[in-house]
Order: sequence, then C-alpha cells, then structure tokens
Amino acid sequence: MTGVGVRVLYRFVLIIEIEKSTNKERVVYMAKVYFIGAGPGDPELLTIKGKRIIDSSGVIIYAGSLVNAAVLEGCKEDAKIYNSASMNLDEVLEVTVNAINEGKDVARVHTGDPSIYGAIREQIDPLEEQSIECEVIPGVSSFTASAAAMKKEFTLPNVSQTVICTRMEGRTPVPEEEALEKLASHKASMAIFLSVGMIDKVIEKLTVHYPVTTPVAIVQRATWPDQKILIGTLENIAQKVASENITKQAQILVGDFLGDEYELSKLYDKSFTHMFREGK
Repeated sequence: MTGVGVRVLYRFVLIIEIEKSTNKERVVYMAKVYFIGAGPGDPELLTIKGKRIIDSSGVIIYAGSLVNAAVLEGCKEDAKIYNSASMNLDEVLEVTVNAINEGKDVARVHTGDPSIYGAIREQIDPLEEQSIECEVIPGVSSFTASAAAMKKEFTLPNVSQTVICTRMEGRTPVPEEEALEKLASHKASMAIFLSVGMIDKVIEKLTVHYPVTTPVAIVQRATWPDQKILIGTLENIAQKVASENITKQAQILVGDFLGDEYELSKLYDKSFTHMFREGK
C-alpha cells in the first residue's frame, strides 16, 4: 500500500510515493508542457524564463514559419526538435503526449505572445484532460513590438486610452458584433493582425468612422533584420502597401496616437500627488 504527496521544487513537480510497509519515499518526476512566447523575431526579446525552458527541454515543437530559429540555439544536444508548420493538431498532440509519457518536458514555442491568435486552448484543453500539466510563458507580441519600432505609445493622454486588437474576417470568421467597421466607431488606437493582404477591405471598413486623414502605419516583420515600416493615412496607405508588395507578416496600426499632438501625463506632473510623491 502506498500514499501519495506532492512537492513543488522550483520548476519541478515531484510526486512522492511512500511505501507504507517500509516508510520509504520514491520520487516520480512529472514532465510538463510549456507554451512559450518567442516574441516577434529578435531572439533577444525572448524572456529569460522562456530561454531557460527551451534550453532544458527534451522535446521542442516550434512554429517554424514564424519563429526565429535562433531562439533554439543552446538547446540540449539530444533534444528532439519538430517544426509545427508542417504538422496538424493531432500530430502536435501525439508528439507532446509521447514526450510526456517518456518523462520529457516539452517546449511548445509560439510566435509573439501565445495568448493572442496562438491557438493554444485547443492544445492545452486535451492535454489537461489527460492530466498533463501545462504552463504558458508570455512573450512580446508583434503589435507592441511594432509600436516600439516606431517609438510610439498606444495610450497617449487626451488622444486614446484604449487599444483594440483585432483582425479582418478571412477563413477564420469574426463575430458579427466585432466587425471592423463597428470597432472603428470607437476611434481608439487599433492594432490589426493577419489582414494586410486585404488592405483595401480594411480601409473601406475603417473609413466608415475614422477620417481619411487618420494616421496609419504598416510594420512588416517587426524586430527582424529585414523589418519594413510604411507610414501614411487611410487615404494613401493601400497604395504604399501595394507598391512595396506587402501581403503578409505585417501589423496595421491605426489611430491618432501615431501623430504628434498629445497632452503630458499626470504621472510625472510636478503638481500631481500620488502615494509615492507629494505634488509641489
């Protein structure tokens, strides 16, 4: 007869089985699946934790069509590496479950941040149904990397305090109440994913509410060596996109936050009092 206890040591979960007849402990290591955001491209934007997990995992499954393979440098020599670009969901889950059954941690490496268009729920749910432990390690999303590349701030005082992340409807439908023209009615700062190949339709829907003079930026492959930035307005950006032949891997940023008119924040206003500073 045995008793079972659980101890958490750093990143390891140990199942402790105690043999009642001898009162001796037997340690059983439980492998784990880590969904890691690799960031937008620059491998130095990978988090320290994400890098540590990749380097120590026995199996790595990465989205090779989007993730910079440089983030894999330093992994274990005997690590098994799979490119999920050529795999379907069943195949990804099969590799993952087999690795866990062999006692190997799995680094499931996604582009950007896994929580945004990462398709992680459809992987995590069936794994957890099999009592496989999962953890999500966030990463830098392409929409924040795009703003950083332009040295812009989505939430400028008296300009916009709201950021809308969305996409155009394509093969993946968008709920009717989230149609682009309806979201545009807020005239907030907007980051549009996965839609540059439909730029004409994007402009048509945005101009239902945004003035045609609204600033727009296209940032292709943010933080990669071949990063490209186009700046224009809703009136002329489609022509610029066409002339540069940008059809994929680009963020569409929309809003007056791209302009130069804004108020200074209260945060550093010398007359503003908060819990760490008395106003003068």
